[in-house]
Amino acid sequence: MSLQGRTSVLIPAFEEESAIGALVESVRALGSWKEILVVDDGSKDQTAERARAAGATVIRHPYNKGNGAAVKTAVRAATGEFILLLDADGQHPPEEIEKLVAKLSEYDLVVGARSYKDQAGFARALGNAALNRFASLVASFRIDDLTSGFRAARRARFREFLHLYPNGFSYPATSTLAFVKAGYDVVFVPIEGKRRGGGSKSKMKPWREGFRFLAIILRITTLFSPLRVTLPVAIAFFLLGVGYTAYTIATETDVTDTSVLLFFASAVLFLFGLLSEQIAAQRLVNRSDD
Repeated sequence: MSLQGRTSVLIPAFEEESAIGALVESVRALGSWKEILVVDDGSKDQTAERARAAGATVIRHPYNKGNGAAVKTAVRAATGEFILLLDADGQHPPEEIEKLVAKLSEYDLVVGARSYKDQAGFARALGNAALNRFASLVASFRIDDLTSGFRAARRARFREFLHLYPNGFSYPATSTLAFVKAGYDVVFVPIEGKRRGGGSKSKMKPWREGFRFLAIILRITTLFSPLRVTLPVAIAFFLLGVGYTAYTIATETDVTDTSVLLFFASAVLFLFGLLSEQIAAQRLVNRSDD
């Protein structure tokens, strides 16, 4: 059986009635898939009806839970050996799908990496570039597009980390780091994306972008490399303690309680970071297989 016949196409959707029908039809025209599942995340428009009319199997949430929650529902329901995830708004051209699927025989996770011109505005592109650089440092692995929702994976591997994925929009970042830190084979494939089509509007609010990127960075770090947060703070407290101790000895010929507290805080943060690092590693070691 071909890779297409072993792949479930999963499309999380929320109020995408203007784009979902054409997208499903385009995907169906590419070949014989194991199945095409659309998870309607509590839409109040005709998203579910139009997806079903185009030939997709539709699962509906009774209310809006979030993009990540829709992805988790789709992955649990999928029956294919492989899964292909793409957005319902038309950002991911169906003609690029084969680039990802072709790599599934070699890799556990294949991510469609967007170019700079495909990003939704300068601020988003700059934020994504910074996030990619930071994630690469955390993972010690080059990450070209951390937040791309256009990805294919072995379903069993993807399910191993299902409990880690948030219900919001940052599941791509979490899943990418989880695969890399677990030692699975990950590859980024350059794709030609496009801006949102069909008159659909972004579900993300521009004023929230800074908070979103900060939250993703903190989540990535605390989940996979907590020592990268605690160690710099511990070092800062230690150096502050050294400096303050030298000052009080020189001026008061005494070591004050404040100096002791600074050294104590430094030691506690360092040990807490080591413990957190072990917990993060154990989380990956004890992951349950499908």
